[in-house]
Amino acid sequence: MKQSPSVLFVCLGNICRSPTAEGVFRQKAIKNGFDVHVDSAGTAGYHKAAPPDKRSQQVASVRGYDLSTLKCRRVTEQDYEQFDYIIAMDKANVSDLKRKCPDEFQSKISLFMSHSQSEFDEVPDPYYGGGRGFELVLDLIEEASDGLLLKLSQQVDME
Repeated sequence: MKQSPSVLFVCLGNICRSPTAEGVFRQKAIKNGFDVHVDSAGTAGYHKAAPPDKRSQQVASVRGYDLSTLKCRRVTEQDYEQFDYIIAMDKANVSDLKRKCPDEFQSKISLFMSHSQSEFDEVPDPYYGGGRGFELVLDLIEEASDGLLLKLSQQVDME
C-alpha cells in the first residue's frame, strides 16, 4: 500500500505564512482528489498553540479558506524524519531548518516559491505590514501551492 506524501510548511512564528500555506494547500489537494498529509510549524516558538493571525484568517476566509482550527507550533526534531517535504517560506527559514536538520534529511527542505514561476523567490512576512501584505502572501501561496501539487502528482504518477 502506497503511503500518502506529507508536507510541512514552515515560517518563523507559524502565525501568518505557514498556517496560510497549510490551509490553502490542504484545500487545493482535497479539491484535486490528492491524498496528502499537511501541517505547518515555525522555527521559533513565539505563539505556541495560538490560532493564526486574525488578518491571515480574514484574508483567507474571503477566498474560501478556513484557518480557524489551526494551532501554532514549533518545528520538532521528529518533523525532519516524519515529513517527506519541508517547505520554507523564506531563505532565513531554510537556513534555520538546515542548521538543525540531520544530514540525511537535508534534501527534504526547499523554498516554497521554488515551486512556482513567480518573480518572487520568497513569501514575505506580512506580520508588521498592512492588509495588502496579507493579500500578496495569499496570492503567492496559491500560486506555489498549485506548482507543488503538480510536482507531487507527477511524482506519484511515476511510482
